[in-house]
Amino acid sequence: MLKITPESPSPAVGRTEAPTTGPLVVAIAYDGLCTFEYAIAAEVFGLARPEMGAGWYRFATAAVDSGALRAHGGLRFEVDGGLELIEEADLIVMPGWKGAGVPVPERLRGALIAAHARGARLASICSGAFVLAATGLLDGRRAATHWRYAEALERAHPEVAVDASVLYVEEGRVLTSAGSAAGIDLMLHIVRADFGADAANSVARRLVMPAHRNGGQAQFVERPVPKRRESRLSPLLDLVRAEPRHRWTIADMARKAALSERSFLRRFAEAMGTSPGEWLAGVRVDEARRLLETTALPVEEVARLSGFGSTATLRHHFSRATALSPRDYRQRFGHGGKGGSVAEA
Repeated sequence: MLKITPESPSPAVGRTEAPTTGPLVVAIAYDGLCTFEYAIAAEVFGLARPEMGAGWYRFATAAVDSGALRAHGGLRFEVDGGLELIEEADLIVMPGWKGAGVPVPERLRGALIAAHARGARLASICSGAFVLAATGLLDGRRAATHWRYAEALERAHPEVAVDASVLYVEEGRVLTSAGSAAGIDLMLHIVRADFGADAANSVARRLVMPAHRNGGQAQFVERPVPKRRESRLSPLLDLVRAEPRHRWTIADMARKAALSERSFLRRFAEAMGTSPGEWLAGVRVDEARRLLETTALPVEEVARLSGFGSTATLRHHFSRATALSPRDYRQRFGHGGKGGSVAEA
């Protein structure tokens, strides 16, 4: 077994680098810990980031259970302390939970309710929403969780407005996110709120991932790629992604796939779970986002290069997908050679 001791700048565990003085983030651990969800919180808030300065987050891990603790993957780990660490936390992260039907201990519920009452934020990843719902703090509010758990959460807590179609939801000081990777989006959203877009972009670059996915973005496409690698659609999809500015029509795409238009539409819907037009708009939005984030090109040129043709068409599809105008998106997340106040890592 691999024994893991999370590094922490809390008083319980020292670090070799200079300690930070920013908000204290406490991740909740339990026997059967969801390893990936916990690692998201540790990576974003607990990793040494000297480029962020002394005011960066402090990080600690608090255990619900006593004794030897295990995590998914056969790992055993130690923690910084018990639930008393929550008493001084500014942000508490619930990285999953033991199971949809596993009761939440009263001492954990009480600690979270007390923390929220004194002003702390509570955030959950994936099935961690069951724990936050058990506190009653989500009653009458929207909440996100993994789409697999949405029905179970609705049954267990009918007073919570479960939204299985989004990546994350912010309801005051209670934040919930969907399946595992959506937790990264939520944690970056929190960094963005606390330290600004440059800081969130810097962390995202360290993670080698896009700097921002809007919380309202859909969790998943039922069949995002053809189920069979040998599908004749695969070369077409690669070609469209490589040439989004081309004026693709249904006839063009059907011809490239060597199918009749009727067969093409049927097979595309079966493979992708959406229409060619909707999928093409998404590809072009992705290209527009890339151009807005990495270049200083005029919005008119971004519209042309991404295949939308006009700024009006770009604005329509871009705002629908991201809830931001192209110019607002660039202002928040673009670089365009201007450089930010936080060094790249």
